[in-house]
Amino acid sequence: MYSIDLSGKKGIVFGVANDRSIAWGIAEILASAGARLALTYQNERLKERVDRLAGTLDGALTIPCDATDDGQIEEAFKQVADTFGDISFLVHSIAYANREDLSGRYSDTGREGFRIALEVSAYSLLPLVRHAAALMPNGGSVVAMTFQASQRVFPGYNVMGTAKAALEHGVRQLAAEFGGDNIRVNAISAGPLETLAARGIHGFRDMRRVHADTAPLKRNISVDEVAKTALFLCSDMASGITGSIIPVDAGYHIMAV
Repeated sequence: MYSIDLSGKKGIVFGVANDRSIAWGIAEILASAGARLALTYQNERLKERVDRLAGTLDGALTIPCDATDDGQIEEAFKQVADTFGDISFLVHSIAYANREDLSGRYSDTGREGFRIALEVSAYSLLPLVRHAAALMPNGGSVVAMTFQASQRVFPGYNVMGTAKAALEHGVRQLAAEFGGDNIRVNAISAGPLETLAARGIHGFRDMRRVHADTAPLKRNISVDEVAKTALFLCSDMASGITGSIIPVDAGYHIMAV
C-alpha cells in the first residue's frame, strides 16, 4: 500500500485568504504530508489572517506578494530561495474579477475589467512558474486552480470563464516549455465550493444545487477532495502527468446539461 510522504519537500502556496479558501485546504494537507511551506499574502489587510494560519503549520513562512507586481514576485522568490534553497512544488490559487463584471451582460465587460481578470487570474501563472523553475533543479510540480466555465457558459461567471480558459491554455504551454526540466504543470477543475470568493458569483447557490442534482455522485464536492488531488499532483505518484486539467467535480463534467 502506498502513502504520500512529502518529508523534506518544500513549496509555495499562493492564494491563502482565510481558513475556508481552497489554497488553505491544500496547504494543510501538504503540510500534514510533511512538506514545509511558504504562504504568500496579497496585502497588509490579509497579513494577520495568513500569519495566524501559518502558525498552525510546522516551520511555515509567510511572505508578502501581490502577483500583479513583478518586483514583489521577485522579492518573494528571493526570500524563499534564501530560506529554503530549493522547492519541489508551487500552488497557484489566485483569481479575481471586478464584482460588476461577474453579473449582467458579458458584452458589457469594460476593457479595464477584462484586463484585470486576465492579468490576475491567468497571466500571474507565467512569472510565478518562471521564478519557481529556477528553484527546481531536480524538477517539480505546479498546480493551478480552474473551473469548467473555461469551456461552458455559467451564469454569473462571465469574464472569469474567459480568464480560466486562458489559464488552462497557459498550463498546457508551460507544461510543454518546462517538461524538459522535469517540471510538471497541471490544473484542477473543481466543482463549485462555498468559499469567500464564491460569494461574489451571482446565483452561486443555484449553481451548487444544479451541480449536486446533475453530477453522477449526486452531491457537491469538498475542499478536502480538491486538496487530496493537489497532494497527489505535488507528489512523485503523479510523475507521469503534465499539461492536464483534472476534474474534481463529482463527475458533473461528463453530463450533457
